[in-house]
Amino acid sequence: MRVALRLLVVVVFLAPLALVLAGSLRRVGLPPPAGLELLPASPGLTAYDRLGELTPLSRLLRNSVLVVLVAVPLATLVASWAGFALAQLPPRGRRWLVGITTGLLLVPLPMLWIPRFVLYLQVGVLDTLVPLIAPALAATTPFTVLLAYRAFRRVPPELWEAARLEGASALVTWWRVGLPLVSATTTAIAAVAFVFHWGNYLDALLYAQSEATRTLPLGIGELATVDGAEQSVLFAGAVVLAVPAVLALLAVQRPLLATRDGS
Repeated sequence: MRVALRLLVVVVFLAPLALVLAGSLRRVGLPPPAGLELLPASPGLTAYDRLGELTPLSRLLRNSVLVVLVAVPLATLVASWAGFALAQLPPRGRRWLVGITTGLLLVPLPMLWIPRFVLYLQVGVLDTLVPLIAPALAATTPFTVLLAYRAFRRVPPELWEAARLEGASALVTWWRVGLPLVSATTTAIAAVAFVFHWGNYLDALLYAQSEATRTLPLGIGELATVDGAEQSVLFAGAVVLAVPAVLALLAVQRPLLATRDGS
């Protein structure tokens, strides 16, 4: 039964990606299929060639790669520090802060758009890549902080006490004692941060106002206006956008399964 359920989950998640991949192989200029088409009659890569003609693909990719190269390590570091700090607090203060962090997950994202826009405008970083990286300064999402906190809380307290008795500072304790024991959770946090920043369409739409700062999700989103004969170009763009995220999740699958830290 467990195997059947796992296969069902795999099919449910991979079926849309397979259909998008098949749609991207449909030759440009052909009318949309009348029904569900699992594989085009004469598959080709003309949609990917046309994608490069309709969008500045190299610049979009460069901007997106720059964002994730900075934001993912930064978000992972901040989440790990915050989770470690929460785990070291006395029970009363810890419960309050964990409750507040959990409550932040309920804050609707649109509530942050206008304050952030005004802040970025006043600081002078609007229409740069900084607004797309800035969420990493707050661990990207409170969820990553809670992931780190849960992992550090499962570390035996005796290890923290032993580090204190040896005179280790908080930073040394985090680096030498805690971090090696929560490597799988750290990997999961990095994967969550990558998926968020790589596919961050709304922030790019709000804060990237010039062609020079547009990222891949925004460029692909603009292809939604293509006519039916070039629908395969939109599918090709979706494949280019999805493949790095899928590869990232596949890359972290082994350490997540191999390392048991209770995350």
